[in-house]
Amino acid sequence: MFETLSHLALQQYWWIIISLLGSLLVFLLFVQGGQTLIYTLGKTDIERKMIINSLGRKWEFTFTTLVTFGGAFFASFPLFYSTSFGGAYWVWMIILFAFIIQAVSYEYRSKPNNFLGAKTYEIFLFINGAVGTIFLGTAVATFFTGSEFSLNEMNFSKWEGAANGLELALNIHNISLGLAVFFLARVLAILYFMNNIDNKEIFSRSKKQLVINTIPFLFFFLLFVIWLLLIEGFAYNPINKQVAMEPFKYLHNFVQMPLVLIIFLIGVLFVLFGIGKSILKSCTNGIWFAGIGTVLTVFALFLIAGLNNTAFYPSTFNLQNSLTIENASSSKYTLAIMSYVSLFVPFVVAYIWYTWKSINNKKIDEKEMSEDIHVY
Repeated sequence: MFETLSHLALQQYWWIIISLLGSLLVFLLFVQGGQTLIYTLGKTDIERKMIINSLGRKWEFTFTTLVTFGGAFFASFPLFYSTSFGGAYWVWMIILFAFIIQAVSYEYRSKPNNFLGAKTYEIFLFINGAVGTIFLGTAVATFFTGSEFSLNEMNFSKWEGAANGLELALNIHNISLGLAVFFLARVLAILYFMNNIDNKEIFSRSKKQLVINTIPFLFFFLLFVIWLLLIEGFAYNPINKQVAMEPFKYLHNFVQMPLVLIIFLIGVLFVLFGIGKSILKSCTNGIWFAGIGTVLTVFALFLIAGLNNTAFYPSTFNLQNSLTIENASSSKYTLAIMSYVSLFVPFVVAYIWYTWKSINNKKIDEKEMSEDIHVY
C-alpha cells in the first residue's frame, strides 16, 4: 500500500505524524505546568501530596510521548536530528537533564530514609516544569526563526553559533513561544486539577490562578502568532529546491491550506471556551475542551512550518542549507516500511485513553492519600 506512494507523499505523511505527536506532547506538558504550581495551590502537606499524586499518575504519558516524538523525528527526518542535536546540544542537554530529574523525583520523593528530603525533589519538579516547557517552546520556535548552522556536500552539519544553541534564548520570538508554552502548561494543569482533585480549597485557588495564568498566556501567544503572520518566511522552490525569503509566508500557508486554517481557528476557540467556561461557570470539564484545542492549534502550527514548500528548519547562516521535508528525510523505502508501523498509532492512543480513564475513575481526595499503598 505505502510502496505505491511517491517519496514526497510519504514525506508529507510523516510530517503530519510528527506534527500530531508534537501537538499531543504540548498538551501533556500540563504535568510540567502543574509541577510549578505545587506550592501555589497546595498550602498544606496533604494538599501538596494530592497535587503531586495527581501529576505522578500522568508523568509517564508525557515522558513516553517525548521519547516517541524524538524517535519518530529521528527515523523520518534524520538530518534534522543530527543537525539540531549535534549542534544546539546545550539546549537539548538541558531539556534532557530536566526530564531526568523529574523521573528521579517521582521515584524517590516519598521513599523511606530519603536523605535529600521531599522538598528537594519538589524543587526538582519545579525546575523540570519551568525549564522543560520554556526550552521546548524555544526549540520549536526555531522552526520559524531559523538557526545558525551549515551543511557541507556530505550533509555533515556544523553549528556556527558560538553558544551551541543557547543563543536561541536571546531571540524574543523564540522566548515568546517558550513562555506561551510555559503558561499554557500551567493553565492546562489548573484545569486538570479542577477535574481530578476533590478538594474545595484547591479548587478555589485553582480558579483564581486560572485567571492569573491565562492573561500572560494569551499575551505571549498572540505576540508570537501576530509576528508569525507578518514576517517573511523560508520558502523553497519545488523545482530547483532553492530557498528564498517570502513575505507573509506563514500567512500564505494558512490561506493556501484552508483546512489547516480551520483546524487552527477551531483549536484556538476550544482553548478559549475551556478556559472561559471554567472561570465563569466553575465547571470541571474545561480540561477536555482546552486539551483538544491545544492539540488542534499546535498541530496546525507544525503543519504550516513544514508543508506547502516551507523549510521547517531554516539556516540563518546559509539559506540554501535550510532543511525541508524533502532534503532532510529518510529514503522512500524506509519511510514506506515505517508507515506500516504508524498504523498502530490509533491502538496506542486508544490504550492511553483507556488507561487514563481507569486512573481517573475516582477523584483524588485526602482519604485516598492516607490509604493508598503507592503514594508519590
